[in-house]
Amino acid sequence: MASNLKNAHDFRIDNSNFTNVTNITNVNPSAGPLRELEARIAAGAIHDSAERCDAPKCHPETRVAVQDNLYRWIVDGDEIEQPKKIKWVTGPAGTGKSAVMGSLADRCAEDGLLGATFFFASWSASIGRRRKTAFVTTIAHQLAQHQKDLKNAISTAMENNPGVLEKNLHVQMEILVLAPLREVVHQSEGPGLRGAIIIDGLDECEAEQYHDTSSTGPRTTNTRTNAQDQLEILQALQAASLDPCFPFRILIASRPERVFREFFDPEISPTSFARKLDLNVEHNADADITLFLEAQFNLIRRRFNIPPSWPPPGTIRTLVENASGQFIYAATVIRVFDTGHREPPMALLEAILKMEATRKTTSNPLEQLDALYMHILESSPDPPLSVRWIHAINAFSGHIFGSAFNLNMFLQMDPESNEAEHLLGTLHSLIQIPPHSDQTTTEYGFYHKSLLDFLQDPGRCGKLYVEQSEIFVFIWDAFVRACAI
Repeated sequence: MASNLKNAHDFRIDNSNFTNVTNITNVNPSAGPLRELEARIAAGAIHDSAERCDAPKCHPETRVAVQDNLYRWIVDGDEIEQPKKIKWVTGPAGTGKSAVMGSLADRCAEDGLLGATFFFASWSASIGRRRKTAFVTTIAHQLAQHQKDLKNAISTAMENNPGVLEKNLHVQMEILVLAPLREVVHQSEGPGLRGAIIIDGLDECEAEQYHDTSSTGPRTTNTRTNAQDQLEILQALQAASLDPCFPFRILIASRPERVFREFFDPEISPTSFARKLDLNVEHNADADITLFLEAQFNLIRRRFNIPPSWPPPGTIRTLVENASGQFIYAATVIRVFDTGHREPPMALLEAILKMEATRKTTSNPLEQLDALYMHILESSPDPPLSVRWIHAINAFSGHIFGSAFNLNMFLQMDPESNEAEHLLGTLHSLIQIPPHSDQTTTEYGFYHKSLLDFLQDPGRCGKLYVEQSEIFVFIWDAFVRACAI
């Protein structure tokens, strides 16, 4: 081990795995300002990077309307005199946001309309894709490839501001992006710059800490939250979009977590944005999921020499219903047949269709979906308590007592607190949470019924599993509190 780590640096150890902190091979700063900039980018976050070689893309002939909608906005803007330069694309977990953004980035690149991309990923081994640190530098690096004059302007900005790489995002955006753009726009006599800057998975950006979070001594600085760093990126992009010389349209894709809902809320934000695109509301994905599954099952039949009568009639319809509009379910089902299972395809499909009957086995054909649910649930400040709330919501579903407001009052430890928002605020991707104005008349709901299947199976949800007796005690304690008021 000692010989392997000799002279090693810029790494950390997470769960016994070595993680490289830097993103590219060390570059000698003396090679030039743009090489120095390149040394500080998150190369894996760019849409066509090697790290994203297996990234999801839209299946041919699917999500066509969504992509055309966004492409038209990039090219033509809004049908108003002063078009808005930022658009939010949202939807629950698994609705295909990253696939749409990836396919759209490819299309824009082919047509010469791609300014820059950044695909965040909390699972990435490259820390640059998980943090804000390399965000502006990666955008600036890509813009430098867009036009020779802009490349020279960014190079000059790097040379004239040697400490810019240690500045905050707002300063970096001003020095490395906005100032060079102003210079180019004012000097240019040819066609102007245009196109898109595409940001995907911003909700997966983790907080950058500026002190030792492992220390047990007194702290003078509070630990930063993910939402704080995500908001800092949103504000830097907002500032850029408001500059008259900024020629690009910005697409931001994320789950509908609290920081994004509040930032893009027209009643809260002083800046007006282009109308948001909610993939779960505005585009029924059932036809696209059907097309995707039919094409994939055709490939599986040919691969395994299976008769054309498979899958049995009604199977695809059942899978589409189970997907509940979420591509992640369909994609995960198909992935099962590519993961080297010993069972034949017919047995694997039967296991998926009859999950109730397979729960006591050690095989888990929905491992990918489970990992996604686990990741989102653990983003709650108190995952075990949040899971108890979810079970209670399910228990009172359809009950006359079950409006969101009544459930909140019933389950909260302190009636004056806002425990519901505290616990469920990061779970909007999984739970249909009514707006505050509708909570007295509207129930909570679930986007995908397999969430409850996941939470009811200890073999799948692991440490988040709650026994039925514990759920009963949780609800009973709430009842006792309510009676005592």
